[in-house]
Order: sequence, then structure tokens, then C-alpha cells
Amino acid sequence: MTQTIKSKVLVVGGGPGGYVAAIRCGQLGLDTVLVEADRLGGTCLIRGCIPSKAVIHAAGQFEAMARAAQAPRFGITLDTAPRVDFAATTQWKETIVDRLNGGVRALLARAKVRVLSGWGTFSDAKTCKVATAAGEIVIVAEHVILATGSTPVELPFLKFGGRVISSTDLLSLQALPKRLVVVGAGYIGLELGIALRKLGVEVSIVEAQSQILPLYDAKLVEPVRRWLDRHAVAVYVGAKVLGLNSPGDAVEAETQQGDKLTLPADRVLVTVGRQPLTHGWGLEAMAVAMDGCFVKIDDRCATSTSNVWAIGDLVGEPMLAHKASAQGEMVAEIIAGKRRRFDVRAIPAICFTEPEIVSVGQDLNAAGGDATIVGVFPLQANGRALSMDAGDDGGFVRVIARKSDHLVLGIQAVGQHVSELSGEFATAIEMGAVLEDIAGTIHAHPSLGEAFHEAVLKSLGHAIHI
Repeated sequence: MTQTIKSKVLVVGGGPGGYVAAIRCGQLGLDTVLVEADRLGGTCLIRGCIPSKAVIHAAGQFEAMARAAQAPRFGITLDTAPRVDFAATTQWKETIVDRLNGGVRALLARAKVRVLSGWGTFSDAKTCKVATAAGEIVIVAEHVILATGSTPVELPFLKFGGRVISSTDLLSLQALPKRLVVVGAGYIGLELGIALRKLGVEVSIVEAQSQILPLYDAKLVEPVRRWLDRHAVAVYVGAKVLGLNSPGDAVEAETQQGDKLTLPADRVLVTVGRQPLTHGWGLEAMAVAMDGCFVKIDDRCATSTSNVWAIGDLVGEPMLAHKASAQGEMVAEIIAGKRRRFDVRAIPAICFTEPEIVSVGQDLNAAGGDATIVGVFPLQANGRALSMDAGDDGGFVRVIARKSDHLVLGIQAVGQHVSELSGEFATAIEMGAVLEDIAGTIHAHPSLGEAFHEAVLKSLGHAIHI
């Protein structure tokens, strides 16, 4: 017999947008049901952000030991080169995923959110049938929050399967390939390609546009490009992938000049973007307006259908977990009667490449030329960076401000460990800081944050340490 549940709020999708929305709804006393077909945590926690960073960390540890085995570093020598058991690395990564997955489940339980494990399909905007292991359950809700996330884009001439894998597949490998070809030089492809190169894999990267990380300006990308050069990663920009050769053991591509490339590959990692998950769960029955391939929303994340809300990757760029979480929290508070709208000055973006890249707010491509002032401070002049062997890879911190009133418009950094500066950068822009606010803030010594302070002083014309 089909069971019917009535609830104040139904959240579909248990990723960083959905589970945060559900927890906040529960905290606000709203009767809430969360439906998730996979494990709680979504792409970010289960097969994306968290597991990839675990592999990146393990790869960095391996590379450091391998270098110490080749020659003494910091007075440290290893007599034997390290070996990697990637199956064990994958198992360790899964322990982190399991721990966080369990934490999300516990938080939902504490917020008194009912979690249903199964695939949900809408028959109308407020009615969802969930196929669970125990049978079908129908949920009728007053409010619906759509948080279905996104999936990797598949190329028609490189369909997933066999040698051709997505980032999800790579993070589940039990053994390292000898040769990896990465199709797409965005942040996902470069993060994983660099990690596997550190682990000893031969890596080639093919990118259709004229530079790697095409969404960032060339100066910000240059230290990453140099790392790829030094570590013998073959990079082909302005090149079009044609498909696999007839034996299927190599990728065929063509440069803009018409030169043919044949790149041997045990695995082909396709990372050409992600697309919103809009099919298979009844979106067409909900009568919501679309904005291209995304669900159309207003500044409160409300769709065109009353009391139906959409958040995260489903509603457009940037496809970032922290954007989804912020939207989910906001929608929960709106449903509870609070006045909220999604009005953010900047959403930080991080590439966990080697070295790392952080960008918040306007970059050089968007800045207004003569209407702005720019201050840059190199990490080679920062004591903390040098003490971590992180000052000689071309890294820097850059601040962009409006010339007329010194309002900070954008902040970027490239260098080892700079991802940890993203919070300070975002706070400065979100709170409407001017250069003098940052200049007058005492930054602890020694710390990478001093480089931000010095970049601001440089833009004001009186940097101390350069």
C-alpha cells in the first residue's frame, strides 16, 4: 500500500544546498522531509570536492617524499623512494567521505528532518512519489525546494565507459593508470591531472581554448602553467579532440594549425563542464520557467511556480557548493517568514591546482582600466611563504580597487596554501571595505595574510617590504 506524507517543506536533493536547506528548516521548526536517491552529501561530499582534495593531499605527500628520496631537502633524506598503493589511497579517501556522510545524517536527525532514501518523481508541483526500498511513498508538500545538482557533461564522441571516465570514476580507481589524457583544462581537469602527475602518472592535457583555466586572466594562471612545464605535463591548447583511435588506446586531436595529435592513454578523463540535473524526476510536470538549461529564479530563489524554490547548480553559474549552501539557508528562512534575498557582492572561487588560485570579485578582465588601481605583492617577499617553501613559484596576491573612492572590487591570489585566504578576501568585499580599512588592520606575523595587507599598501603607494 502506498503511504502518503504531508509536510510543510519537501527538499529534493541531499547535497550541500539541499541538506543545508533541510537542516535550517528543521532549526526553524518547519516540518521537513528530505529525499535523496544516493548518499547524503551530494556530489561535493561523495564524489567531488572532498574526495578530490583528499587525493590531492595524498599526492602532495607522495611528491614531497619522492623529492626527498632523490636529493636532501630541508636536511631530510629518504634512502628509499616511496611507493603508492592507490587502492589504499582510495580506501583512505572513503573513510573521510563516510565520516562526513555520517555527520550530515546526524545533523539532519538533530534538526528533526525526516530523510527518505529513494528516487523522487513529481506528478505535479507539490506532489512527489518516492521509490524507496520499502515501497512507494507519496509526499504532498506546501513548499518544495529543488536541489538536484548537476552531472558531468559527456561528449558524443567520447562517451563515458571503458577507458573514458569522468571525475567520479577517477576518484574510484583502484590502480593508477600509466598514461592519462585529460580533455578540458578547467579547474576539475587540472586539479586531478596535477594530482596524478605527482603520483607518477604520465599526463597530457587537451584544451580547445587558447589557455588553461580560460576563466582566469593569464597572469594568474602563469604559475600553474610553469608548474606543468617543469613537471613534463604535455599541454595542448587550441586543440580539438576528435575521439579515440580505432584500437581505442589513444586520443586523437587536431591543433588549430591542422596538425594531428595521437596521445596514448590508458584512461581518458573528460572534464569539459557540468550540466544541471533536470531530467528523470518530473521537472516537466512542475510548470516552472526555464532560463536555457537552468531553472529560472528570482533574487529569492523562487521559481515561476508558487512556493517552489530552486537552488545550487540547478539554477546556474557559479556551480559551487558554498553558493548552494547559502541559497539553501536563505530559502529556509524565507519559508519561515523572514525577509531575505540573495544579494551577494562576491562568491569566492578556488582552484586547488599547483599552486592554488583564489579569485573573489572582479578580476583584471572585468576591472575598469583607468578607473581602478591595482596592487600586487609577490609571495617571494613574504616570510611565512618562504618558511613553507612556497615563495619561489611565482605566486602573488593582487587587489583591485575603484580609484575614485578606494572601494575594494576584487582580490586574487596564486600560490601554495592561498585557498585559506579566501575567507578574508570575501569578507573584505562583502563588507564594502576600502583600501584604508585593510591597510589599517594589523595582520599577524608571520602569515600569508600579510601579503594581502602589503598588496593593499602597494596600491596606496607605500608598500613596506617591496
